[in-house]
Amino acid sequence: MKGGPVVNEQPSALRQGPLSGYRVLEIGSTVAGPFCGRMLADFGAEVIKVEPADGDPVRTMGKQFEGRSLYAASIFRNKKLVSIDLHSEEGRALIRDLAAKVDILVENFKPGTLEKWGLGWEDLSKLNPGLVMVRISGFGQDGPYSRRPGYGVVCEAVSGLRHLTGDPDRAPSRVGVSMTDYIAGLHGAYGAVMALMARDKTGRGQCIDATLFESAFNFMEVWIPAYDKLGFVPERTGSRLIGSTPNNLYPTADGTYIHITAMADNLFRRLVEAMGRPELAQDPRFADAIERNEQHEALDAIVSEWTSKLPLEQIEAILHQAQVPATRIFTVADIFNDPHYRARNAIVRAPDPHMGDVAMAGVVPRLSDTPGGVRHPGRDVGQDSREVLRNLLGLDAARIEALAKSGVIATGDAN
Repeated sequence: MKGGPVVNEQPSALRQGPLSGYRVLEIGSTVAGPFCGRMLADFGAEVIKVEPADGDPVRTMGKQFEGRSLYAASIFRNKKLVSIDLHSEEGRALIRDLAAKVDILVENFKPGTLEKWGLGWEDLSKLNPGLVMVRISGFGQDGPYSRRPGYGVVCEAVSGLRHLTGDPDRAPSRVGVSMTDYIAGLHGAYGAVMALMARDKTGRGQCIDATLFESAFNFMEVWIPAYDKLGFVPERTGSRLIGSTPNNLYPTADGTYIHITAMADNLFRRLVEAMGRPELAQDPRFADAIERNEQHEALDAIVSEWTSKLPLEQIEAILHQAQVPATRIFTVADIFNDPHYRARNAIVRAPDPHMGDVAMAGVVPRLSDTPGGVRHPGRDVGQDSREVLRNLLGLDAARIEALAKSGVIATGDAN
């Protein structure tokens, strides 16, 4: 699989997405704010992203292709890119003017920064009472930690999620992506859409306080009442999920691993029958899910003994035939060659004038009547500055040129 279908630059009017007609100003940076904006843009919102003349820091993350950011091609997709210097008063005045003409503003500055610049919620909501302002930060707009720097992995540690990640005999590990930023971006986009629905009823916008640490803590749901009522503190268990047995990685004869999840009674019966050990379903140690959790070491050893005698492909075939949830651990290379990804068009390619077609994840979730789409990849810094300032704010060519010469804006090579 080379990487999915090439998307059309201009999708049909019926496929613009459910947020078509809404306008978003994104002044966030790096991952959480831009991912929130990307989710809104994917479903049809007109997203205007603001970045400094030297580019959003995300352009330095990930891999480069011929000196261009592959990460930016994806996370800035479907957006109009303008460059405005927020450290100048003229630049901040432009942001105020733009904020008066949008439905949603997304930001992820350190709390207090926008207030210092006269761009806080109180300032902007006076200019635009219908504004929905999504404020993504590490620790929130108030509280004793609110002014702390809040990078994703730091807030993941505070949330408790990092404590549970990795093997028990070593330091906590991390997922190889900016997971907590993505979690917070999703919460921010969800909040924005709910606020738009509320605005339809009240006519008023509102401010959304979305934090990295609370968004990650939201995923700790199972352990919050467990500590409250039982004082239970979960620890790292490696590839095993606490309270779900069997649910683990198991070795294969060809030196790989397969993950098997068969915690429910009916799934466990299917598993042991597939293993040729149906009597295990009647074994008092494993007769129900609670007992299996108590005896997880013994049961994992039995399953491992079976898997270690067979190659991965044979085990997968046996378990898939038995309708037992199981899989190898996919690499990105596996994904690009997988028939299910291909059939679902889960990878799409967006034409880029500099890099050729760029592969990226398709739009999710899939809506049956008003799906989102990828209209174009992320563009150059400031590529749309002239268009946005001219069409949205009515600035003439002379004024735009003066702003560019003074360094308040950058316009990119294509303007």
